Amino acid sequence: MARLRLGPLLRHVDGAGATIWVEADRPCTAEVRCADGAAGTARTFQVAGHHYALVPVTGLTPGTETAYEVRLGGSVVWPPPSSPYPASTIRTPVADPEAVRVAFGSCRWAAPPADGHDPVGPDALDTLAARLAADPAAERPDVLLLLGDQVYADETSSATRAWLAARRDLSEPPGDQVADYEEYTRLYYESWLDPEVRWLLSTVPSCMIFDDHDIIDDWNTSASWLAEMRATPWWRERVLSGLMSYWVYQHIGNLPPAELARDEVYAAVCAAPDGTDALRAFAAAADAEPGAARWSYRRDFGRVRLLMVDTRAARVLDEDRRAMLAPEEARWLREQALDGGCDHLLIGTSLPWLLPHLIHDVEGWNAALCRGERGERWARFGERLRRRADLEHWAAFPASFEALAALIAEAGSGVGAPATVCVLSGDVHHAYVAEPVWPAGSGPDARVLQLTCSPVHNSVPASIRVGFRFGWSGVGRSLGRRFARHGRVGPAGVSWRRAGGPWFGNQLMTLTLRGRGAVLRLERSRVAEGGAARLEPILERPLT
Repeated sequence: MARLRLGPLLRHVDGAGATIWVEADRPCTAEVRCADGAAGTARTFQVAGHHYALVPVTGLTPGTETAYEVRLGGSVVWPPPSSPYPASTIRTPVADPEAVRVAFGSCRWAAPPADGHDPVGPDALDTLAARLAADPAAERPDVLLLLGDQVYADETSSATRAWLAARRDLSEPPGDQVADYEEYTRLYYESWLDPEVRWLLSTVPSCMIFDDHDIIDDWNTSASWLAEMRATPWWRERVLSGLMSYWVYQHIGNLPPAELARDEVYAAVCAAPDGTDALRAFAAAADAEPGAARWSYRRDFGRVRLLMVDTRAARVLDEDRRAMLAPEEARWLREQALDGGCDHLLIGTSLPWLLPHLIHDVEGWNAALCRGERGERWARFGERLRRRADLEHWAAFPASFEALAALIAEAGSGVGAPATVCVLSGDVHHAYVAEPVWPAGSGPDARVLQLTCSPVHNSVPASIRVGFRFGWSGVGRSLGRRFARHGRVGPAGVSWRRAGGPWFGNQLMTLTLRGRGAVLRLERSRVAEGGAARLEPILERPLT
């Protein structure tokens, strides 16, 4: 009898259908049956000895909620017997929903077992799951955006290190980091078999995008970094396994069924008795050339548009034409942003566009040094500093920073412009709100905000907290301009102010979008009296 190894994950949901992702322990037919009669089946596909299915569920009714069960080979495998959680359900939206609730965050280091000490505090996803399970009828997100670092390939837990040590010699590179596809599967099991998170992901639709730790810290930070990595004997297997596992566990669930039906890689993997070679060839092409694969995608929730942007694999790293997005990727983003017809435009990018002013200026200064603005000696120093200090956000790609600012201003202007344009980000292990200001007469009609929320479950040293606070200060801003002048870097085309934060801890932001109105809520996971964790409101603010 086939067993459920991982999942189910509720991924894409629209008014009439949904997709549900599962991993089985052997080849079989996966089936989803809903209480209202809707259903779907899919045959598993195979990658590296593992068996997966993305089940399209059809026949759902808009504006309803229905419980579902998962069957493998005809036997019920979900919900598990004696589950302490409510039934997993699918909530379908109406064509023009009254409100859309978008929760988001990033950077989730796998939580320890329930009886273990958690050195970084209570997991915000665990805490959200507990709240929803306690009151299934309560308000819940319509979609959960996970903005990168869903797994940490380069920072493994003690349990995973012990598992790796039983498998191979950790004195050989890459040591206690993951090395291949099988080891990546261990990371996903460790993260998504967490009981609370498993139930949460089975009942709240999710959208995901990678960041660096899904592959390795500072992934694609520079051309010289990439050349050094490619010269190592272990890197190729690591990056191909990382991209393959991301495609299986995260990417395909991001796509609507109609787009999946046109996806040649998905068709090839599903059609083959073993899709490993087809998927590996795709991953190799994606790694070899930025823009060869599109990891970015668009989702529309009524009149709310989400553009999730790949800011890792799509980079152009040559110093003389360095860009956050390859030309094909930049054209795609522009087309989608200017397509019109939305009340709110959300741009999901794992890396913040607007940073604390000192950090922004230091990244711009460093980029100037690395491209030779102050000579070869300074360029070598700049490259060492870039890697050591993680200077690789939008500010480290000045032309891309300005292009995004111009695109946002254009998308947010004119007849039919959205009420808000929000850039949703994570990465930096704290939360804040920043608001840009354009020169008089050139700004958009929409309100534009940088909303950054990180981590979901991780930590930041006290010294870094002080640094982030200082980066927002007036003194920090003045110091940043000194760095910029040394690098002969002019001021950015937009200025910005800190409109909230910084806040630290394990946290989630939620946007509630109702018509052309928007409300932002920030909640932090805290241990309450009695030892139970709960989400504590930190901020609730109208944005329009």
